[in-house]
Amino acid sequence: MSKKIFLVEDELDIAEMMKLQLEMEGHQVSVFSDGAIALDLIQKMTEAELPHLFILDRMLPQTSGLEICKFLRMYAKTKSSPILMVTAMIKPEQIVEGLDAGADDYITKPFDMNIFLARVRSLLRRSEHIKTTSTPSSSAVFNVNSLKVDTDQCKAWIEDVELELTLSEYKLLVAFLQQPGKVLTRNQLVEFIQDGPVHVTDRTIDTHVFGLRKKLGEYSKLIETIRGVGYRVSPHGN
Repeated sequence: MSKKIFLVEDELDIAEMMKLQLEMEGHQVSVFSDGAIALDLIQKMTEAELPHLFILDRMLPQTSGLEICKFLRMYAKTKSSPILMVTAMIKPEQIVEGLDAGADDYITKPFDMNIFLARVRSLLRRSEHIKTTSTPSSSAVFNVNSLKVDTDQCKAWIEDVELELTLSEYKLLVAFLQQPGKVLTRNQLVEFIQDGPVHVTDRTIDTHVFGLRKKLGEYSKLIETIRGVGYRVSPHGN
């Protein structure tokens, strides 16, 4: 299905190549080389006019991709919109900074175009999944094969056997299942389980994830480690 995509990239050759490939996938692509211009237009658009996906180069003239990302997460109309960050910065702490700013995923330059398109498809699928599961008629229950989590009861089961999870382990599991395929940094996970930003060491989250994996047994493989960045749950549930 055709989707509207905002591509903010100041390297024209790369922007044209990305635009061409996205249009070949059937999408409508608007390209901007200036972050400030893109940001101004976003604020003038109605909710129906806004794109389904934002692709942001991190280093842009006037307004950086990081600043745009932070704005999109604070702006009511775009706070749930998927964001793909494109960056030439490859250090883990730089990638973490982009994800903590609100990006859902990232890809580093230079990149393989097939991988880029796969990331786009994954984000668009995840966005549709969130819209579907967040409707008022949907149940507050997550099911992955024999794994079941009921957010009304704050309980989880495998094959009808209740898991003895700590509160932090339960919150982590819900965070992962609510956003399948999304890379979650340790800082984001800390904010989720503590209900606010709290300074803790990476080891704290790693310890909770270790405990959660142990209790999930065969389902422990659902939680993938993104080296130097954080964790995510496989978008395909395997």
